[in-house]
Amino acid sequence: MSAAFICDGIRTPIGKFAGALSRVRTDDLAAIPLKAILERNATVDPECIDEVILGCANQAGEDNRNVARMALLLAGLPETVPGATVNRLCASGMDAVGTVARAIRSGEIQLALAGGVESMSRAPFVMPKAATPFSRNAEIYDTTIGWRFENRLFKKRFGTDSMPETAELVAAEFGVTREDQDLFAYRSQKKAAAAMEAGRFREEICPVEVRKKGGITDVFETDEHPRSSVTLEALAELPTPFAEVGTVTAGNASGVNDGAAALLVASEAAAAQWGLSPIARVVAMQTIGVAPRVMGIGPLPASQQLLARTGVSVDQLSVIELNEAFASQSLAVTRGLGLADDDPRVNPNGGAIALGHPLGMSGARLILTAARELSKTGGQYALCTMCVGVGQGVATLLERV
Repeated sequence: MSAAFICDGIRTPIGKFAGALSRVRTDDLAAIPLKAILERNATVDPECIDEVILGCANQAGEDNRNVARMALLLAGLPETVPGATVNRLCASGMDAVGTVARAIRSGEIQLALAGGVESMSRAPFVMPKAATPFSRNAEIYDTTIGWRFENRLFKKRFGTDSMPETAELVAAEFGVTREDQDLFAYRSQKKAAAAMEAGRFREEICPVEVRKKGGITDVFETDEHPRSSVTLEALAELPTPFAEVGTVTAGNASGVNDGAAALLVASEAAAAQWGLSPIARVVAMQTIGVAPRVMGIGPLPASQQLLARTGVSVDQLSVIELNEAFASQSLAVTRGLGLADDDPRVNPNGGAIALGHPLGMSGARLILTAARELSKTGGQYALCTMCVGVGQGVATLLERV
């Protein structure tokens, strides 16, 4: 069986909701890192790319016609290069990387681009068709995040709790206090600020030119969501609108964001053929289902099964990139893995609470950031893991080359 190697990766800066990237169409946004990664790896013949797979969670707007295929063509790749879009909600970008890694390991393909995109700012409203002819009733749903067109039987059996409501349920079930959540969020912000100050994201970010009114072009090259000046006192004052006696706030939850990422994944033979330098090997990926009402705990069993299957222990992990959908579920997962709340291996450069969570992009960003962190620190293994709406967990194990 062949091995799958991450040879390079690049992403846009992460934009805040209605921020710098909100002017960029989703398909154009996805094309930016695809074009940038090929420009940076000019020895690769684009004709020889076997597949482009991108994750995207919405797919109701400008991303509706197989955004991976549209983006690769917009990025200038040949028409002969195929593309597919996958949707595992928050883990879509991670699923894209796992999918191409599995195909490479099976020997079916040799060279691929994988990643993800989401423009939550540009998520459209959608409407169902009229239930009866000439009906004067109309419903409209915001597709930015969460449920729409609810299934009554599903709701009765499993619930259709909003994502913050599931975070409240996790906090209650696993005993995660408001104070612990705010402290976790505070540490994420401070780690992200330190990483940005030290330029630790510089290699993984490609600048984005954004046209404004009047023909003026701005260059956007820094993550927009972090709040470096946040204090514990300010976090403690935020309201908890998702439960009568709640703990989840806007400050200890991830953001609503825009961004795109792409990784170049190759077999050993393809890496040698095109003069690529592998950064990390994709060892394995694990997916699992959990109860939708506590979807945030999904990374725990996914990680446990992945580590058991690969024979790698928690102590052997040098880097743990855990998607911070909410501080409550992040702490429930890390505690379940036997980690201290402030374990330095967890999101050493900050996580989604600080950096943001563009749904379809986030999983690819975790893998990219973890691979580069292994390269910088000389660690051996990195665990990347995330929860998924409707009750799933996904985990990926990387090994430094």
